[in-house]
Amino acid sequence: MTKSVNNAAEAEIVDETSETAEAKTAQSAETAEPAETTTEPAPAAKRGPVGMVLGVAKTARPKQWAKNVLVFVAPFTAAQITNGSVLLDAVIAFVAFSLVASSVYLINDAVDVEADKAHPTKRNRPIAAGIVPVPVAYAAAVLFFGVGLGLSFLASPELAIVLGVYEAVQLGYCFGLKHQPVIDLAIVGSGFLMRSIAGGVAAGIALSQWFLLVTAFGSLFMVAGKRYAEIMLFERTGAKIRSSLKKYSASYLRFVWATAAAILIMSYSLWAFELREGADQSVWPVISMVPFVIAVLRYAVDVDGGTAGAPDEIVLKDRILQVLGVLWVATLGITFYL
Repeated sequence: MTKSVNNAAEAEIVDETSETAEAKTAQSAETAEPAETTTEPAPAAKRGPVGMVLGVAKTARPKQWAKNVLVFVAPFTAAQITNGSVLLDAVIAFVAFSLVASSVYLINDAVDVEADKAHPTKRNRPIAAGIVPVPVAYAAAVLFFGVGLGLSFLASPELAIVLGVYEAVQLGYCFGLKHQPVIDLAIVGSGFLMRSIAGGVAAGIALSQWFLLVTAFGSLFMVAGKRYAEIMLFERTGAKIRSSLKKYSASYLRFVWATAAAILIMSYSLWAFELREGADQSVWPVISMVPFVIAVLRYAVDVDGGTAGAPDEIVLKDRILQVLGVLWVATLGITFYL
């Protein structure tokens, strides 16, 4: 009897202990709830009106507007960049093209929102992160395109046509053509070409056939080089790549950028001799071939090593390329303005 009583007492003590522990656990859980609620306002702030506006601005990719300086190339090579009216038209083309290009970025991210959510880095993009709702992205894209197109008429109706064609081609890319091998290279490369054309038509400048060839194959050279670097990175590390790249081989992309480089150098050389005839047999257009060809070969080193990223990133990191670019622009400047 004594043993059974002792056992019962011990059981009661154990029960009381467990109840006390459960009570402490419940109490600690209750005290932990306020800590969780204090972290929720931060995401809500990001998804507010201000955060949404900032998200739209980020999705518009203002850093990519640097590509649009290509609109100044045609006026520069036509020795008209110092003409006030021509410069104003080129500036209008720059702003208009920037707005239209931003509309494409907004639509592209809205279309790819589900794929971006599953991507380790793209999931942080404003649309994929839920900061900018998809309908808002589409509305902002329409606004950007409308303002850019309307602004283009201040320069010339031909500029509006170029922007319209650019938008149509890029929308085709967003809605499926990006997954088609070769077509994706052509479309991305055409974006650089249309920027150069836009500067010419905005200012009413006739574009040389060699100028167009240099721009076209220069664009293809950089785009193919970037894709080659991506596929080389995939082969070395197994990093995720875009679906269209899975249909390419490294040898094929190497063939494309090598062919584009060869045609680029040949076209520029012929253009330089044409410029010489229009510059009273000046030797400077021919001299400009030296820094230009060396710069192409220097860029090819990055491509061949599989480290070529976005063209603007490569140029900003490579001091030698920057020096060669300055020398090239200087030789052309002497040709046209001295």
